[in-house]
Amino acid sequence: MADAEDTAIAALAWLAGEPELMGRFLALTGLEASNLREAARQPGFLAGVLGFLMSHEPTLLDFCAATNTRPETISRAFQALGGSSAT
Repeated sequence: MADAEDTAIAALAWLAGEPELMGRFLALTGLEASNLREAARQPGFLAGVLGFLMSHEPTLLDFCAATNTRPETISRAFQALGGSSAT
């Protein structure tokens, strides 16, 4: 599970460097930048980050290209963190 968490943290860090995508993530989750750190401690948050990537293939592929990560790695991490396969 540590690898899955590392993958999700890498995705969150990447999102932080993509203001438009981070804005969309915050809007979809109802979070604000000011409470993101607190939300990150909640169960399911990291799966939610990966679910966000997986819900939009161009975003997923951009992340994978930027981090040299295979899409299958994201899917496995999502499931390991308790994400639903119905994304």
